[in-house]
Amino acid sequence: MSEGATTATVTAPAAPNGSAGRVGLMAGPLGRNLGLVIALAILCIVGVATAGDRFASVDNVLTILRAASVIGVVSVGMTFVIIGGGIDLSVGALVALSSVWASTLATQQIATDFHWIVMVITAVLVGAGAGLVNGVVIAYGKLVAFIATLAMLAAARGLAEIMSNRRTQIIQDRDFLAFFSGDVLGIPTLVIIFALVAVAGWVLLNRTTFGRRTFAVGGNAEAARLAGIRVQRHTVKLYVLSGITCGIAAVMLMARTTTGSSTHGALYELDAIAAVVIGGTLLIGGRGTIVGTVLGVLIFTTLGNVFTLNNLSSSAQAVARGVIIVLAVLLQNRLANRETRTRISRSPAAEAGSDTGGPAGATGGGSAVPGGPAGARPGGGDAT
Repeated sequence: MSEGATTATVTAPAAPNGSAGRVGLMAGPLGRNLGLVIALAILCIVGVATAGDRFASVDNVLTILRAASVIGVVSVGMTFVIIGGGIDLSVGALVALSSVWASTLATQQIATDFHWIVMVITAVLVGAGAGLVNGVVIAYGKLVAFIATLAMLAAARGLAEIMSNRRTQIIQDRDFLAFFSGDVLGIPTLVIIFALVAVAGWVLLNRTTFGRRTFAVGGNAEAARLAGIRVQRHTVKLYVLSGITCGIAAVMLMARTTTGSSTHGALYELDAIAAVVIGGTLLIGGRGTIVGTVLGVLIFTTLGNVFTLNNLSSSAQAVARGVIIVLAVLLQNRLANRETRTRISRSPAAEAGSDTGGPAGATGGGSAVPGGPAGARPGGGDAT
């Protein structure tokens, strides 16, 4: 009898622990990304059912991918900023400023004399420079990221209008247009660039010290500082990275439209933030994935394509996007709360409280709280 009691005591907790493990797995990046894949698949089924071959054709698929490529590159940079605990409202204006600066007559003349790569370098440097200004003002000037990037949004858009005199600048370099408007094995160059940026972003976020520090800074900046991370310098780097992706996106947009214009990138900041949020990145920082962001971009682009093919108004599309964003944030909050409860129930303090008859987790440590000093957020990386 004593042996049976002992066996029951040892084996009984196995079921709850296994259940918690499954819950944690489905609430983690794998579960979230699987949900996004299912949502994208449902959208595709709706597209085929309502638009038939017009949606399922190869040309339409390539159209979706081309449309997703530019905002997708911007969203990759936005993912890093938000995971790091910030926000960047200036990305659309930086795309416009980079495109205008790279397509001025002076820049195009230099590109004609040397190589079209000059236009690419100019766009990337302009984006990186504006991102540097954002980062310095936020990290060292102690200005709230929302306000700093909102000011940059206005300033960059205004500077673009001044430089272009509110006129559209036509790209004259045919080699530039031929390269970026071409394809490799039937895949558009713009889509390949998006894929390369996404892969590079994934490696940087998940396989480097920079990525682990990004998670740590977004999870708890003070804990990251105590762990030896130079939080201010890292914050500057995140905004420079966002600016670089804006420069790349500007080059891609210049190739698609054959122009540089102060109107480029309108509302890109909202589209990028929406894609990042849909992809599972927490707006408070500390958790997120590049794969989720890519899927979020594809979901929004596919949704727009389905609406267009069915002759539905852009207003209805905007309403649908708003509903999706709200549902995504509500789901994020629910999953985050579930993960918090799971960690509390499995923490040593909770077990000790349960054994002694006291309230479980009454003396819980920092790891029971997302972003607490003794623990990282879900999906967060090492502080080293």
